Amino acid sequence: MDLNRQTLEARLHGGFGEIDPATWDALVASDHPFLAHAFLHGLEQHGCIRKELGWQSCPLGLYRNGRLLAAAPLYLKDNSHGEFVFDWAWASSYARLGMDYYPKLLAAVPYSPVSGPRLLAGHSDDAHALRQTLVETIERCTGHLQLSSAHLNFVSESDTAALAGSHWLPRFDWQFFWRNRGWSSFDDFLGALRPKKRKNIAQERAQVRAAGVQCEVRHGDEMEAEDWQALHDLYRATFEMHGNHPALSEAFFRHLGQHMPRQVVVVLCRKAGTIVAIAFFLRSVEALYGRYWGAREHVPGLHFEACYYQGIDYCIRHGLQRFEPGAQGEHKIARGFLPEPTRSYHRILDSRFSDAIADALEREARALRIYRAELMSHNPYRDAMS
Repeated sequence: MDLNRQTLEARLHGGFGEIDPATWDALVASDHPFLAHAFLHGLEQHGCIRKELGWQSCPLGLYRNGRLLAAAPLYLKDNSHGEFVFDWAWASSYARLGMDYYPKLLAAVPYSPVSGPRLLAGHSDDAHALRQTLVETIERCTGHLQLSSAHLNFVSESDTAALAGSHWLPRFDWQFFWRNRGWSSFDDFLGALRPKKRKNIAQERAQVRAAGVQCEVRHGDEMEAEDWQALHDLYRATFEMHGNHPALSEAFFRHLGQHMPRQVVVVLCRKAGTIVAIAFFLRSVEALYGRYWGAREHVPGLHFEACYYQGIDYCIRHGLQRFEPGAQGEHKIARGFLPEPTRSYHRILDSRFSDAIADALEREARALRIYRAELMSHNPYRDAMS
């Protein structure tokens, strides 16, 4: 179907509060928790997104006769914190020449290295053309605002198709995902692993039981007030211990529990009745996403139990097909998670930098392909699943 682009009006909003939640969620065309209006607006409402933190929300909407047809979660960024697609070297190159890399324009989910749609157009016959128009509009906004660049981080396959043949530079990396092969129980999953890997997991789980720690899974509407407080206290302490800023507020976590109650999944780990560790997840109909972990004391094996094994067990029991536990971590391979690509695209307006970055990305891609081959030599499955 031919899209009449001349009748479209583009608007950069001052925040997600200016967009009707149901209209936005219809464009996401899935129950992806990180793209939900409740998630993105909640970040603004509860102080997690602020200009002083380097995030200025400016979601883009394409309208016809006042009706929102397509959108993108856009942010003006004054730094690269909370993005997980690292472009610090690019910023340094600009600075060495006395040029400004920041601010830049970013389509992403703040603080969340989770793939999903960034060019939202629903399932209409015009969806592909609308995504292409969003890309063109983002480019025009970048030039109009005199920004160095625009970025689409952790994009979906439909986004990739809309960017084909464009001037945007592709970049990829590996994350480690668990795929459900139709196992009926956790023990069934263990049976698919090589004996040594199976034995190591069993020993780690036994260490947790021997320490007297019991793990309980709760959804957002099953959490008590003190549970939310413990969750945020442990999240904050863990971030601060590693020198990171804990941007998410307790009010935001409670907001998710209220507005997305069955998509919030929390593992509470208790010892003698006291919460000693937590793991926080979000879920969709088909996938579980691991996000945050915190502990009051070191218990051998507890991180793996709370963050990985409880998640795998949840997926098996609830019929979820995929578990994405978060960025990085080669140690995940031994626990059944295999490398899969995540993709981002970058539009660098200065051709000198664009050409240099394109060359660097080609070299990086070659190295990453070699890296995956090395990773897969440690495949933990008996039948060498790939």
